[in-house]
Amino acid sequence: MLQRAATGQIIAEASVYAHHYHCDCVAQEPTDLASMPRASFLNALRSDTELADAWAAYLAHGIQQARMRAEIRSLKTVAERLDAWTAEYGALPDKGQWQGLADEISVSREALYRELARRRSA
Repeated sequence: MLQRAATGQIIAEASVYAHHYHCDCVAQEPTDLASMPRASFLNALRSDTELADAWAAYLAHGIQQARMRAEIRSLKTVAERLDAWTAEYGALPDKGQWQGLADEISVSREALYRELARRRSA
């Protein structure tokens, strides 16, 4: 997974700069999406410097988040990955979302559950 979009976020940003682009998206809850013709968006970027600056900042933030996820996944142990994830994103998600967390930090859900149980008993 390269992106975990939340309310108000943009998906498939790279498609703005490609004539053909394949991107999958899975919504985990009811979702409304809006779209805009690529040419209209590019024209808006060219004519509105504030929009262009905001777009550049949005893209930079996306790169920063992708790098953070890659850094977390590069850590050797489940404990290190979980520590890094909570340091960056805060509290653990609700119990029903732990499988998604395991996927995000690239560990098996069983390994994550063992680490969480170890922390509870410590």
